[in-house]
Amino acid sequence: MYAITIPEPGGPEALVWAEVPDPVPGEGEVLVEVAAAAVNRADVLQRQGFYNPPPGASPYPGLECSGRIAALGPGVSGWSVGDEVCALLSGGGYAEKVAVPIGQLLPVPDGVDLAQAAALPEVVCTVWSNVFMVSHLRPGETLLVHGGASGIGTMAIQLGKAIGARVAVTAGGPDKLARCAELGADILVDYREQDFVDEVLKATDGVGADVILDIMGAKYLERNVRALAVNGRLAVIGLQGGAKGELNLGALLTKRAAVTATSLRGRLAAEKAAIVAAVREHVWPLIAGGRVRPVVDRTLPLSDAAEGHRVLEASTHVGKVLLTA
Repeated sequence: MYAITIPEPGGPEALVWAEVPDPVPGEGEVLVEVAAAAVNRADVLQRQGFYNPPPGASPYPGLECSGRIAALGPGVSGWSVGDEVCALLSGGGYAEKVAVPIGQLLPVPDGVDLAQAAALPEVVCTVWSNVFMVSHLRPGETLLVHGGASGIGTMAIQLGKAIGARVAVTAGGPDKLARCAELGADILVDYREQDFVDEVLKATDGVGADVILDIMGAKYLERNVRALAVNGRLAVIGLQGGAKGELNLGALLTKRAAVTATSLRGRLAAEKAAIVAAVREHVWPLIAGGRVRPVVDRTLPLSDAAEGHRVLEASTHVGKVLLTA
């Protein structure tokens, strides 16, 4: 088969379309013939040499894909050759074929075509696990989403609205904020021109956000705590603004607030399977019912993954960038 390889870390040009051995599905795995994969920030970090795959994972980038089951490994039941699926991966999505543990496999939801289904697993699992399983967002609460126009952000807006929350977003510029509003965002903050703490407090009559989904890390840590409501929950899922910041524990104590930080790729297989099962139970019906949908900015050939990385790094996109095999 062919896959995107990274012979040496570097810029987008470091991604090389090359012939590699076919994967063989192991115990409890299926072989998926890839129809499409999605580009994620983690793929960019891996290309740059900053985010190696977990032990035993495929060396090729790609944390989510869609396709058809081509073969079943030993001990697999409940799935058949030819089934259309999408999958949460530890790596290997940028390839013509990938081996997937069945606990990380999902059927393509009703109403979503096979290629667009590749835009779902990573973002849905990330948002559901952090906003709902860890932070317990409830109807009537306020969710603040940083990077509202990103793949994660566009999904978080929709899921927050679907459960009856009020959603605030930060994004860069009026065009991106308009797209967030189309998805249901209630409070729109242009981080280039406005202070999100002031805007969120103003919009909530001084209460603040009950849950904050943060991709920035250190750069936003102090302001995120100020923007939290009493009993608020801050979920950090990215470090685009740095890894080391100063946390005012006094402010946290006063608000009886919590800060969590999680990643998805390195979790144990059983933990990923539990998240995938929860997503299938709670989110797939919302997608089938048309209340939540994948947001795809553009689709490129898998062999041109470098261009997909350039788009992501330029941050001109809204939603997901897909690569089709």
